[in-house]
Amino acid sequence: MNFEQIKNDEQKYMMNAYGRFNTALVKGKGATAWDCEGKEYIDFTSGIGVNSLGYCDDGWTKAVSDQAASLQHISNLYYSPLQTEVAKKLCELSGMDKVFLCNSGAEANECAIKIARKYSFDKYGEGRQKIVTLVNSFHGRTVTTLAATGQDVFHNFFFPFTEGFDYAKANDTDDLKSKLTDDVCAVFIELIQGEGGVMPLDKEYVAEIQSLCREKDILLMIDEVQTGVSRTGSFYCYQGYGLEPDVVTSAKGLAGGLPMGACLSGKKTSGVIVPGTHGTTFGGNPVACAAAVEVLSRVAQPGFLKEVNEKGEYIRAELLKMPNVSEVRGQGLMIGIVTEKDNAKQVAARCVENGLLILTAKNLLRLLPPLTISYDEINKGLTILKNTMEETL
Repeated sequence: MNFEQIKNDEQKYMMNAYGRFNTALVKGKGATAWDCEGKEYIDFTSGIGVNSLGYCDDGWTKAVSDQAASLQHISNLYYSPLQTEVAKKLCELSGMDKVFLCNSGAEANECAIKIARKYSFDKYGEGRQKIVTLVNSFHGRTVTTLAATGQDVFHNFFFPFTEGFDYAKANDTDDLKSKLTDDVCAVFIELIQGEGGVMPLDKEYVAEIQSLCREKDILLMIDEVQTGVSRTGSFYCYQGYGLEPDVVTSAKGLAGGLPMGACLSGKKTSGVIVPGTHGTTFGGNPVACAAAVEVLSRVAQPGFLKEVNEKGEYIRAELLKMPNVSEVRGQGLMIGIVTEKDNAKQVAARCVENGLLILTAKNLLRLLPPLTISYDEINKGLTILKNTMEETL
């Protein structure tokens, strides 16, 4: 099928949920993709941070293929050695105590919300259920995770939203303190607000959050859906902040392209979930777990993390030399670019025409390339971006 046929069928049969770029991708290798008409693209998106090892990595492909040929799915009524292996690796790499495997970041965040409220109910009884998140945060698209999201633009259409959330201004300790009332059970934060514009939190502010939470027996929960799995140069971003969270959520790059989320609990919260209080049909699927084992066996190696940081530094330095760039922010291979002309969406659309896949977040360009991207692919992509910046001045 050619592109116009694909586009016409999409518009005829699929709900109009996405504002798509004008390309239909059909294959990829590394950080390079090809569309249905053979055009080549350098991919600085990795499926919005999902393809952590790039397209069709040899080790990942073998792990997935071998598992699919052995056992594709079982019920969570039975033990699964692959689930156990993923959970063990996550605990060892994170310092957390227990893991619940699910299918997405929103599901992982739903699990975290349930843990926070049940922990408080078990210990204090009713009336202590509020969760404080941050203004400009993003935690998912279910009715509850939309309510947790601290952006007014998402609080529309789907009334009534789940109650029990309040929003503090990021990097404002006084505002946070004013929100920590007696009915609060948890503070839930992203250390770098991805969808909110690649906005890192100050380390001093985050340290104060942890101190306040310890003082008041409020759970500290970290949303690592986008920042985790080595994206920001440490296995989890909170490790670079020196934090010891009570709950951590993870997804995106965890299984390298297959649906997987995880909710990790520390010792304080490790016994909250018991049979009957939470569950999933597809979470911890054997094929997804096989993919995750391959990812986890590689991305947390010191040499791998060193390369992620080096590539990130190289890209940021090159971006600062480009026209129409007023600011570059982020960590590791999670990068935001503020344009002088405030024309990020125009630049992103033109980049696709020129052979580069790139993201936006609010009014900036966002890069989430595969962690394994080569310097050759980086340089090709940066050349296209530079030329596109010049074209759109």
